[in-house]
Amino acid sequence: MTTGNRLAYGLLGAPLAMAALPVYIYTPKLYGDELGLGLALTGLILLGSRLIDTVQDPWLGRLADYMQRRRGGWPLLAVLAAFSLGIAYAALFNPPLLEKRQLQFWFAAALVLVYTAHSALNITYLAWGARASDDTHERTRIVAFREAFALLGVILASLLPMLFVEWFDAQQRWLLYSCIFAGLLLLAVWVLIRHAPVPLLVESAPQRLMQPLRNEPFRRLAILFLLNGLAVAIAGTLSLFYIADVLRLEPYTGAFLALYFASGACSLPLWLKLSLRIGKTLTWMLGSVAAVAGFFWAIQLGAGDMHAYLIICLLSGAALGADLALPAAIAADIIPPRDRGRAASYFGIWSLINKGVLALAAGLGLPLLAGLGYQPGGDTGLVALAVVYAGIPCLIKLLSALLLLRWRASLEVKHAV
Repeated sequence: MTTGNRLAYGLLGAPLAMAALPVYIYTPKLYGDELGLGLALTGLILLGSRLIDTVQDPWLGRLADYMQRRRGGWPLLAVLAAFSLGIAYAALFNPPLLEKRQLQFWFAAALVLVYTAHSALNITYLAWGARASDDTHERTRIVAFREAFALLGVILASLLPMLFVEWFDAQQRWLLYSCIFAGLLLLAVWVLIRHAPVPLLVESAPQRLMQPLRNEPFRRLAILFLLNGLAVAIAGTLSLFYIADVLRLEPYTGAFLALYFASGACSLPLWLKLSLRIGKTLTWMLGSVAAVAGFFWAIQLGAGDMHAYLIICLLSGAALGADLALPAAIAADIIPPRDRGRAASYFGIWSLINKGVLALAAGLGLPLLAGLGYQPGGDTGLVALAVVYAGIPCLIKLLSALLLLRWRASLEVKHAV
């Protein structure tokens, strides 16, 4: 496989990430604060819409498996999902002037539509990468290209809204962002279909919806992915509030996020090289420990601690590369040969877990902070905000690292192909 093939596959990771980051970082602030829904109601809508959406992911995985057995099925599914995502995304970030009751229904409906289209495209995309090669190291390289472009998308999603705040009013900012996102999304899907490696087709008999969880290594990996994702999601959901109210450095939000994700992008080749030497599981564990070592200090920061937080962003961002490149590559490795034609069903459950942790982070974290007395822009509850933002994710990360060490042998099984 050529570098051009890997680039053509990886490009779609950028717009998919551009879609994901604002949804779980900016929508709590946009709807909960700027549009006046309130933190508690916004958190409950995020939780409810995520739960509704999460249930459908295994079914979308089954649909993708069905489509891959039809000629042109995956390209057709990708195109339909991309068009739907572009339209729904514009509706989410550009709501009309509505009363509070109407706005909450608009928010919930737009979220579900965005989640559904994003899942259909992302599950197909992940399965495409898993079936692009039967060589385990090649699959890791493919995942690394995908995640490198995803980090580029995240950096764009961090910087563009910040720049657009300076250049345009709030309505124009998100309209322009939605247009840029839709254009890049459709371009990336076209490149994927025309120039990416053709996925290897394998005929497999139908299976029960949750059958992948009967695979013990995958079940253990799913637990680890859930814990790791929950830690990242809690920090991500609360990052804007922490920067604005604990650090009092809201104008630098985009710069902090960009540094964090740029550090992750630069670290990807190092984590990839290390995984080839000591194995993917042990490398992922070391990445989790490094993340805790770099991030825990955020608990003790206060107003104006800009340089200290920049160092935290740099160190914890460097650990992010392991989280991005290795779990999905391990998942592709442990799919048994008899299930290779049902890779999308595995990644349907993968997507279910990813969405579930994001829902828990927003739906439980925001109301919890409200109950502890924190209100955006105020001076109360800031200690609780810092502990929930940094302390709880670090504890979850340590638990994940311990389980990785315990289950290492079963996760390093490499099936013959």
